Amino acid sequence: MLEIKSHDGPARQGKYQTTETPNILEFNPELMVPDEPMPYDVPREMAEWSVKNTLKHAEKGDVKQIAVIHGAKYPNLRLECAAGLEELGYRLFLVANPEELLRRPQDLLKIITSLRQNISPNSALFFPFVELNFVPLLVYLGVDWFGNFGADFYAKIGVMTTPHNNYNLQQYPVYDLNPEELKKYNRESLDFVLREVRANIKNGTLRNLVEERCCSSPEAMSALRILDRDYGDFVDSYTQLY
Repeated sequence: MLEIKSHDGPARQGKYQTTETPNILEFNPELMVPDEPMPYDVPREMAEWSVKNTLKHAEKGDVKQIAVIHGAKYPNLRLECAAGLEELGYRLFLVANPEELLRRPQDLLKIITSLRQNISPNSALFFPFVELNFVPLLVYLGVDWFGNFGADFYAKIGVMTTPHNNYNLQQYPVYDLNPEELKKYNRESLDFVLREVRANIKNGTLRNLVEERCCSSPEAMSALRILDRDYGDFVDSYTQLY
């Protein structure tokens, strides 16, 4: 269970066992509860089947493991899945279809804000794959954990990740790095971004960082604009008044 220490808007700074969050979750498949994977853009009947079977698998799992919130593109099914998993005792949730959500700002906001408003504040959300310039915004929305999958994937295809942009090293030979060196660099970039985020939360300046990083991603900037336009009550409910 995640212990919340402070807020900066909807963003949460907390502690999970001995680890300060938001942070990198060292992940391996053995930590996962069996689930029923499902693509994002599918008919509702298929998404319902995925949720039903995910919950059925979770009944036999260990509540200390990571459970997956399925429901495809349907926010109410995502909530149904999350509520069922919480009722079983789970508190650490991987948000399924993260890459698809990052390409669909409206869907991302509907799903993440509804989850954050309805699940326990002590339940943690995990995005295993994410672009670095999206991390501050996701933290601002209430995401607590991130994975190294993106760092490792981009290293395999020769791409260097930075807080502002990604660089194909064949086209932009910024550094001469072998795959292992590039993997190390990309992982350290994610670690830096999360350290930067935690420092900004402590200083009450995360919103400034979010705006700066979103400028380098059309999808992230679209999400931020939609957040400000349509989800003011969500942001205001966590914002301290002076």
